[in-house]
Amino acid sequence: MGEVNSLLVDDHAFHDITFKGKRVLLHIPSTGIFVLDSVAGKLLDYVKSKELTSQLDIRHHLMGHPLDEISNALDDFQALGILNDISTAIKHTGANNNIKVTEFPLSTIVLNVNTGCNLSCTYCYKEDLATPSDGKLLELEKAKEGIELLIREGKNRKSLNVVFFGGEPLSNMKLIRAVTTYAEQRCAEENKNVDFSLTTNATLLTDELIDYFNEHKFGISISMDGPEAVHDRRRRTVGGFGTHGVVAKKAKNLVSRYTAKPVGARVTVTSGFTDVRAIHDHLKNEIGFAEVGIAPVTSNPIADFNLSNDELRKLFESMKDLGRDYVAAAIRGENNGFSNMHQMMSDLYEGRKKSLPCGAGVGLLAVDHKGDLNLCHRFTGSELPTFGNVSTGIKKAELGAFIEKAIDRNDRGCATCRIRNLCSGGCYHESYANFSDPHSPVYHYCELLREWVDFGIECYLEIVEKNINFLHEHVSNRRGEQ
Repeated sequence: MGEVNSLLVDDHAFHDITFKGKRVLLHIPSTGIFVLDSVAGKLLDYVKSKELTSQLDIRHHLMGHPLDEISNALDDFQALGILNDISTAIKHTGANNNIKVTEFPLSTIVLNVNTGCNLSCTYCYKEDLATPSDGKLLELEKAKEGIELLIREGKNRKSLNVVFFGGEPLSNMKLIRAVTTYAEQRCAEENKNVDFSLTTNATLLTDELIDYFNEHKFGISISMDGPEAVHDRRRRTVGGFGTHGVVAKKAKNLVSRYTAKPVGARVTVTSGFTDVRAIHDHLKNEIGFAEVGIAPVTSNPIADFNLSNDELRKLFESMKDLGRDYVAAAIRGENNGFSNMHQMMSDLYEGRKKSLPCGAGVGLLAVDHKGDLNLCHRFTGSELPTFGNVSTGIKKAELGAFIEKAIDRNDRGCATCRIRNLCSGGCYHESYANFSDPHSPVYHYCELLREWVDFGIECYLEIVEKNINFLHEHVSNRRGEQ
């Protein structure tokens, strides 16, 4: 085999699965999905067992197939970087230590308006959480400085987002109203659009507040964990009483009265109950939420709340069951509101690839009650160093170094993982809580996440096969739906 004709096989550039007898290739660098014909499938099987090969060897192996089909398959594999001239080949390891991050084009600022909360949810991750009487309020001037920071750093963004968080954000409506007025005025002056959103436990919702949020087109998510027996195990008042009754009543009122945007539910799944289909059925079909998102607990300092490995497996199997319901609904042209699956379909449909797990630190920063800038809302009150202040601006050198370390996967398992461009290591806070290192991959999830992506690809292909219009109408317009 001559050196000039040698081809290096990049086994980190592809992952293949079989779907209904069809060979399907996930092109890892681009997250593109390709259904292979017979010749391409046989070529893939051949190169999977090789480190080096050549066009001559490949043509000999595929002898008997039409020459034009062999040539097309070879051209495709070389275009995708699966086969590369050995003299110029660089393997797709997912690692990049040459990127320098110096600018932070913010699109979102999270304002933690009050550390106080009228609930005492047993699993809450917020390290600065306080009782209502001890809550620390964000001052209006600091909030305004946060808006100015967002406008300044997001100067090239047409649309900006302001998120109100807590504690319980509705416990500081005076500030929310003032900031909303200020942000709308300033963004109008700068010829920018501004959107508002908040996550609430719903206990303080009133008709007047619902109408106010409707007028200003807030995106609203409600924290609710499912049927009464599930919800009341963890989501209790400071006095220890369950909250399902009041939250369900107010949530139903909200979804029936609200017209600005669809209302979603955020579910925290803890040890002891992993049937997400039952949770989804209650929240979607009985309460009326448009979307239901599932978040498992595995990093709470109180181990009793964390899902065990067996429970994580049961949770993922239940999520697959709900994912199959999603597919069945999609084939009928309906979105069943399972937002985890909907996000997966969006990622695959748009061919999205991520060098970072989320926008934290680049497109998003969170302001705590002191005005300090945190990586995201989950880190307020934690020991992770902050990255500046709304008064003095972003510590760009420190934040840049943090992001550069996140991008560089050389020393982590992510470097060669097949879902590296869909996962990118997972949530910083999840890693920080588990391993005291925000850059550590969420290793306790890794195999399950890879399995979840394979399942998602199968679901995606079935929707493409049976009702591709669903993807055109629902997935490509996801931002509009929200």
